[in-house]
Amino acid sequence: MRVNTKQAVRLFFQNPSLIQVFKEAVANSLDANANRIDINIFIDSFDKQETLRIEIIDNGEGFTDYRYNKFCELLKVEENTHQGVGRLVYLSYFKKVEVRSLYDGQLRTFTFSDSFDENNTDMSLSQASDARQETKLVFTDCSMQRLNSYSDIMPERLRQEILKEFYPRLYILKSKGSNFQIKIKIDVPHRGKITVGTFETTITGNDIPNMSTVKIGTQTIDLFADSYLDYAIQEIDNFSATFLMTAFCVDNRTKVVGDIISLENLPSYGYNFIFLLRSSILNGKIDPSRQNLTLSDSVLKPLKVLFRKKIAEVIESQLPSVKEKNKRTKESLDKTYPHLLGYFNKDEVGIISKAKSVEDAQKLFMRDQKTILEAQSLDEEKYDKALDVSSRTLAQYILYREKIIAKVEQYTAVNSEADLHNLILPKRSILKDGNMDSIYTHNLWLLDNKYMTYTTVMSERTMTEVLDEITKKTNDIEDDGRPDIAIIFSDNPDKAEDGSVDVVIIELKKRGITLAKTEEVESQLQQRAIKLLNYFPNKIQRMWFYGIVEFTDDFRLSLENREYTPLFSKDYLYYRENSWKKSLEDDTKYTVGTYILSIDAFIKDAKAHNEIFLNILKEGFKQKRG
Repeated sequence: MRVNTKQAVRLFFQNPSLIQVFKEAVANSLDANANRIDINIFIDSFDKQETLRIEIIDNGEGFTDYRYNKFCELLKVEENTHQGVGRLVYLSYFKKVEVRSLYDGQLRTFTFSDSFDENNTDMSLSQASDARQETKLVFTDCSMQRLNSYSDIMPERLRQEILKEFYPRLYILKSKGSNFQIKIKIDVPHRGKITVGTFETTITGNDIPNMSTVKIGTQTIDLFADSYLDYAIQEIDNFSATFLMTAFCVDNRTKVVGDIISLENLPSYGYNFIFLLRSSILNGKIDPSRQNLTLSDSVLKPLKVLFRKKIAEVIESQLPSVKEKNKRTKESLDKTYPHLLGYFNKDEVGIISKAKSVEDAQKLFMRDQKTILEAQSLDEEKYDKALDVSSRTLAQYILYREKIIAKVEQYTAVNSEADLHNLILPKRSILKDGNMDSIYTHNLWLLDNKYMTYTTVMSERTMTEVLDEITKKTNDIEDDGRPDIAIIFSDNPDKAEDGSVDVVIIELKKRGITLAKTEEVESQLQQRAIKLLNYFPNKIQRMWFYGIVEFTDDFRLSLENREYTPLFSKDYLYYRENSWKKSLEDDTKYTVGTYILSIDAFIKDAKAHNEIFLNILKEGFKQKRG
């Protein structure tokens, strides 16, 4: 061999799978027109990899002078369907491959190793009395420290891998009436202290389905290319998991392409799906190790698109249930991701995975966002696009709100008050200057959208801290009472002549508590109001008080007896203007408005407001898409 074999092995097969050894041997047997191939695997036990020995026997043409000379010429091939280096994979796992070939009354023997050289070899050629056509390769001296997986030498795994690799070739043999057989057997006397035994399986023409063929128009990629989809859709045992194979046919072998169609879109049980793309575009377009396609992205991407589209057409025409399922998938995506309406690829939804559909649509959306943000100026077209992108971004946030509302809806008496509290605003937290950067930190919008902007919001901080924030630390009141949530805000506090602010106080009670505990909310709000009234109107211009509790008929009666007025809501919302003094020494009474609403009103009202926004945006996206 006129190439340094040892170096060539490292160059072409840096990290091969043991399965490649079997595939290459089978390919060589088929090249020699064999129709009987026996693969015999021997290993003393799985923890003794060095004892691994493989025999591959076929009835092909054998190592004739012509074929032996080809073997000796690395990289020299006469067909564009061969790479001329495949046999090197043998030496990635085995230090020695002994070859014994009977053909035409002759016997040729030689050893293939990393020191193999046609001018310095143990090759022997002699007359043979044995009239058989038989070539035997014996792989010994396993050089790998450990096998990647013991499944790589198990017959059933090898059967599946060989089938997938050689579907096109075996189908041709079957079509020509060849009665081929590939037998795979392993003998493992022991697995540690456990006797394992012998396992075997066979590949015949019965394992190769009859296939249909449709032409694929690939002229947009290559004007002169002839491309075809070979496919088989088989109904099998309903209890057997569905098998899916999508592959390119490259040089009479297959290269599995796994990102064409998702198994999740097909029936889970009862079918075998095989889709093979044949095209002159693919001739010779694979690296010497047969692991990677050598097509440019400009060819590979549109080829995959055409392959996927044709597969979808075939499946939907033959399986109406899949077509109906894909329709539901499209509807589900539109409902779940309305901000991406018009970005989903209608030809691929229901074919590729849901996750991939969303990912691709999101990328397109983000591309548009980037384009708008980086634009130096907005012409009419870009202005319309900017409005659309902004609306979609808002819709994305409203979808987030939907998830929060759904979480609140799940709360029961089992949940603590802290569970609800932390969802609205994490306990003990302080947020400053409400802006877009903090919109996912809190969910004050659940109560009212106007509370999305604030100067300061405080969660379970003492009244002393709250008053210090309002008065800029000029108050002299010590109060360790802790309102659940205090919001301080103003339209423009920095420019207000007196620096006064608006204040919102919120008290929460969990579900499932007694009437007496529920009624405590009003007392707590009153105590907070009295403290705040000491700074009204000099530091505080307006105040709002909210109690959020679970309603019962007894509690409703209690509120109405105290002259609370019911207001419009999806559940129960009551309001009362109270006249309260701020101290015993001052008889001045101040009007303080107090809202008491049910937890269900808190949830349902927020949900209704959110749905209104979302529906308006959805309708706009549908019109744009149309």
